[in-house]
Amino acid sequence: MVSNTIVLIIALGAIVIGIMVGYILRKRISDKILESSENLSSRIVDEAKKEADTIKKEAILQAKDNLLKTKNEFEKETKERKTEFDNLERRLRSKEENLEKRMDLLVQKETNIERREKALINKESLLEDKHGKLDRIIEEQRLQLEKIAGISSEEAKNYLVQLMKDEAKREAAVMIRNIEEEARRASDKKSREIIAYAIQRYAGDFVAENTVSVVNLPSDEMKGRIIGREGRNIRAIEAATGTDLIIDDTPEAVVLSSFDPIRREVAKLSLERLITDGRIHPGRIEDVVKKVKAEVDATIRETGERVSFDVGVHDIHPELLSLLGKLKYRTSFSQNVLQHSIEVAQLTGMMAAELGLNVKEAKRAGLLHDIGKAVDHEIEGTHAAIGADYAKRFGESERIVNAIATHHDDGRTNTLLGVLVQAADTLSAARPGARKEILETYVKRLSELETLANSFSGVDQCYAIQAGREIRILVENEKISDADAVMLCKDIIKKVESELTYPGQIKVTVIREMRVSDFAR
Repeated sequence: MVSNTIVLIIALGAIVIGIMVGYILRKRISDKILESSENLSSRIVDEAKKEADTIKKEAILQAKDNLLKTKNEFEKETKERKTEFDNLERRLRSKEENLEKRMDLLVQKETNIERREKALINKESLLEDKHGKLDRIIEEQRLQLEKIAGISSEEAKNYLVQLMKDEAKREAAVMIRNIEEEARRASDKKSREIIAYAIQRYAGDFVAENTVSVVNLPSDEMKGRIIGREGRNIRAIEAATGTDLIIDDTPEAVVLSSFDPIRREVAKLSLERLITDGRIHPGRIEDVVKKVKAEVDATIRETGERVSFDVGVHDIHPELLSLLGKLKYRTSFSQNVLQHSIEVAQLTGMMAAELGLNVKEAKRAGLLHDIGKAVDHEIEGTHAAIGADYAKRFGESERIVNAIATHHDDGRTNTLLGVLVQAADTLSAARPGARKEILETYVKRLSELETLANSFSGVDQCYAIQAGREIRILVENEKISDADAVMLCKDIIKKVESELTYPGQIKVTVIREMRVSDFAR
């Protein structure tokens, strides 16, 4: 028991001794660490002071450099400004010298002007005296003239005024005639074409008659099949043919509308075949339209070849033959253009034979003169210009091209062949019945034109020609002068416009001529 107590005491003593030794060792170690930290902090402070001194010195040097640069720049800018001021000063001095010289010149001019003004005042006084003398002399002369002539000055004035009025009327008539001729040369051709084609294309009656085709149906039930489910069939037909289908309340009929007559023909034939076949769906529609287009193209080529063979015109380019065949489906004022072209070719050939010209060339020009109408709805421009361009492109001679291009001109710049084509074209179009005009209406219009023209004083004879499109009036040479003929033409035109109803336009031509006749005995 005692031994255990001793051991415990010894152990406790050892622990206490160990704690004390550890404490002493830690204190010594902490003292050493504190001493080394104080040394390190003192070295850091010394180094920071040294670095701060270095930075301060560098900053002072940098500031001195910047100050030197700024000083140099300021001195340089000051020199430049001084140079500019010197230049400005020299310019101002030179301007002052110039102004002084100008002032001297102005003073001299002012002096000269004053001298001239005085001289003008003297001349004005002399002129006033002379005017007074002249007025007195003129009055004396007027009185003497009145005594000699036996009429007063007022009567003479009225007589002169009347003479001036008559002269002014004559000059106005001559001026009107010159202006009309000049305006006609510049605008008559173009205005006629523009108005004619505008009326032809957009007049309501023409559009209704010539831009639609009617397809008859076996029953009204077929309309639903043509329309198809949700309209797919009718959309397929319109897309494939390029025409508009109008399905309205018209019983057992469908209307096809398009300005292109060939598209209408393709659409009409295709729709008729689809109705006959009974199978109407988008795939079948495309096949049928493709086949019909090929057949119509073949028909167009065959028609062009047949017509050229019948007329006796050979070696025409295939493209021109195709255009010629397309005229089969084209109408102008209800006249078929292909038949019209054949008539023009025959008429041109007959006139060329009578004149001893080349008959084949004349027929060729007449046959091709309207080929521009085959594509004038697709290409911008007049059909004459379009046709001439195609003829030139496909190897036709210059004479043929010129005849096509000028067949609607007034003839002033035309060739003999072009004049023949123009005359034949007018004859074919003006033939009564060629453009579906009632004979009674035609005869009535001719009679009304001639009666209206004969109602004017000084008219000797008048003739309505070209199916009532022109009236030519012969006047009495003794009663009507050249200037009066111009005014008479204007008056007749006004009366025609106000009293008559007619299609298109009527050309009024007043003819005055001098005829001298005698007998040889």
